[in-house]
Amino acid sequence: MLKSSFSVLEWSGHTSLRWENDWDRDLLLDPAWEKQQRKTFTAWCNSHLRKAGTQIENIEEDFRDGLKLMLLLEVISGERLPKPERGKMRVHKINNVNKALDYIASKGVKLVSIGAEEIVDGNAKMTLGMIWTIILRFAIQDISVEETSAKEGLLLWCQRKTAPYKNVNVQNFHISWKDGLAFNALIHRHRPELIDYDKLRKDDPLTNLNNAFEVAEKYLDIPKMMDAEDIVGTLRPDEKAIMTYVSCFYHAFSGAQKAETAANRICKVLAVNQENEHLMEDYEKLASDLLEWIRRTIPWLENRAPEKTMAEMQQKLEDFRGYRRVHKPPKVQEKCQLEINFNTLQTKLRLSNRPAFMPSEGRMVSDINGSWHNLEGAEKGYEEWMLNEIRRLERLDHLAEKFRQKATIHESWTDGKEAMLTQKDYETASLSEVKALLRKHEAFESDLAAHQDRVEQIAAIENTRMEILDYYDSPSVNARCQKICEQWDALGSLTQSRRESLERTEKQLESIDELYLEYAKRAAPFNNWMEGAMEDLQDMFIVHNIEEIQGLITAHEQFKSTLPEANKEREAIQAIQAEVQKIAQYNGIKLSGGNPYTTITPKSIDDKWHKVEQLVPQRDRALQEELAKQQSNDHLRRKFANQANIVGPWIQTKMEEIGRISIEMNGTLEDQLVNLREYEQSIIEYKPNIDQLEGDHQLIQEALIFDNKYTAYTMEHLRVGWEQLLTTIARTINEIENQILTRDAKGISQEQLHEYRTSFNHFDKVRGQHEFKACLISLGYDGDAEFARIMGIVDPNNSGAVTFQAFIDFMSRETTDTDTADQVIASFKILAADKNFITAEELRRELPPDQAEYCIARMAPYSGPDAKPGALDYMSFSTALYGESDL
Repeated sequence: MLKSSFSVLEWSGHTSLRWENDWDRDLLLDPAWEKQQRKTFTAWCNSHLRKAGTQIENIEEDFRDGLKLMLLLEVISGERLPKPERGKMRVHKINNVNKALDYIASKGVKLVSIGAEEIVDGNAKMTLGMIWTIILRFAIQDISVEETSAKEGLLLWCQRKTAPYKNVNVQNFHISWKDGLAFNALIHRHRPELIDYDKLRKDDPLTNLNNAFEVAEKYLDIPKMMDAEDIVGTLRPDEKAIMTYVSCFYHAFSGAQKAETAANRICKVLAVNQENEHLMEDYEKLASDLLEWIRRTIPWLENRAPEKTMAEMQQKLEDFRGYRRVHKPPKVQEKCQLEINFNTLQTKLRLSNRPAFMPSEGRMVSDINGSWHNLEGAEKGYEEWMLNEIRRLERLDHLAEKFRQKATIHESWTDGKEAMLTQKDYETASLSEVKALLRKHEAFESDLAAHQDRVEQIAAIENTRMEILDYYDSPSVNARCQKICEQWDALGSLTQSRRESLERTEKQLESIDELYLEYAKRAAPFNNWMEGAMEDLQDMFIVHNIEEIQGLITAHEQFKSTLPEANKEREAIQAIQAEVQKIAQYNGIKLSGGNPYTTITPKSIDDKWHKVEQLVPQRDRALQEELAKQQSNDHLRRKFANQANIVGPWIQTKMEEIGRISIEMNGTLEDQLVNLREYEQSIIEYKPNIDQLEGDHQLIQEALIFDNKYTAYTMEHLRVGWEQLLTTIARTINEIENQILTRDAKGISQEQLHEYRTSFNHFDKVRGQHEFKACLISLGYDGDAEFARIMGIVDPNNSGAVTFQAFIDFMSRETTDTDTADQVIASFKILAADKNFITAEELRRELPPDQAEYCIARMAPYSGPDAKPGALDYMSFSTALYGESDL
């Protein structure tokens, strides 16, 4: 009677009568099968019920009220059943079970002879039959391998997965699984790190089965549904229990395969993002360091605090040369590398459909170029200021020395003059002596007038030059000049006073020695002329070119031509003294002392004349040495100019060649890259010529040469040209590298790239919109609307110009596909088991540790209606990766 109640079971239009009849008959004949089914089905039900926070202990008792049965169907189907009745009466329980059976029937399963009353009454065989029907429908029916389904599909899947393993031959769902090797093979095939298959023995089935059951429960979240002892102790294990358990492996591993695919996609996307972020961090640090160096350097270059001495200013100039030679060149390279890194990063971001990189405020390439421009402006101003300061100090040193020489000569001359002018010797003198004193005073006044020019020169140096040029020792110069002027005024007053006294006495004096007077009058200006000549011969001079020194030499030669006439005057003066001696001797006059009218003796005149004769060749040598120096300076100018006139045009030619190369570009990109790098190396090998020029320039600066009429090139212009040349070739190489990145990432063929470049170069005159429109028309694009769309892509800032890189990015975007935000979201959804959120535990389980932590740190908490504690929003994370416009 019981057997007939299970006689018919129809499922989804497929007749499974034979299978079900076998199950009923075998179940009656072998109680061990019923035990296995009871344990397996209970564990299977609990694997789903625990998701709802509950479980069953006794399969026929715990489903009697229909509540947990309805809950089980809701969990495994993901659908809502009608609201259950909460009453305790039998009718309530029958209604609940009927709702569950009606739902099963709605899924295409027809249960014949299984009614709600049998389930409510706790009929174990009916309950097991119903659960098996649910397992078939919801766990096995959808398994399909090569158009097979259900049992055959599951069996084919097991055979394929275990085929490579020794001692495993899966032909059915009973005895093929008794030794446990098939279970271990399934696990090892998908998770080889969990099982050491080579250590398993076919003759130890208990160990094999327990190992597989324990590993599945611990690592695969598959509950233990059978006992190893029951399987080994049964001649033929229950087929349905084995199928139920094996189906859990199928779903676990098929889901893992999808999760692995999704995880691989996410890992790829995250790796790109991590690399880009690393490049962004490197750019930010390099930009910050370079800007900080510029920020520290500009105040130093803008410091215009003058030094007091030439040596101190020379040290400043040497420090500046050290900055130019040592400190700045690495920064030029850093600036160039920074631009290259920025362009490479933007290319990678475009290739991976990421938003363009926007550096922190103040760290844009344009900001760095602006700061660099300010730095070079400060350099130029600083160097010009230092050279002007050196000229000023050189001029001041010359004036100061000239002032000291003239002041020393004047002070030497005035020594004792005040005492002489204040003596009262005329009060006791005879008439002849008074006359002599008066003549002597007249000679002194002549001498005094002759020294007026020197005093005026001293005052002029102090008044009009020293203070204007800001000489550091001007106070002491001023004080000394003031003392000389006050002393000069005093001498004038004393001279006037003494004259008045002598003139009062002169009326009483009649005799005068005409010869002495004539001697004195002629000796005084001649003596003054010799002193002036000695002063001029010893005068310091400063010149800056050959013409100036030749002018001094000419003036010196003119002076030497006057010496014969001067010597005649000396001889005439000496003849006057000789005449005095002759007359005195002739008239028997006994002379007392020397000439009463002057202190200038014939001996002093001869001594000074000999001194002048000695100073003339010394002056000759000094002028010739200066001439040699200026000739050497002129040689340095010519040497620098000859090299500069070669290097300057060479740099200009190379700049033009690079511009031409960047347009023509023949051969593959790799060939172009090799050729450009060889070209770059040839430029770098030219560096010794620049170094030689720097050395020549340093010699010119050390020689204090400030002009060069032989060349229009300055070292500053050549430095800037050299740096621009290196930067331009580096940028050109970087453009080719970025094109290679674009080609490889977008799958553009060499022929396509050549076609794009040919079209672009053909119309590339000014890179304006009109030329670019003609280029697009040549490639098959037409229409104002289409042109407006494309311009919005290639020229988003509306600058009016289109670069070749922007053109390549557009063409590659038009012809190739890349990963999208939708694909990344779909991958996260697989890892999250179709939830709208994902947990940190799921990320750590599915992704490598570093990428899992990368996601966790950046994902915002999920705040949707189905949010749970610890839920993370992978949707917003994907949005951040690709930008809103891509979603």
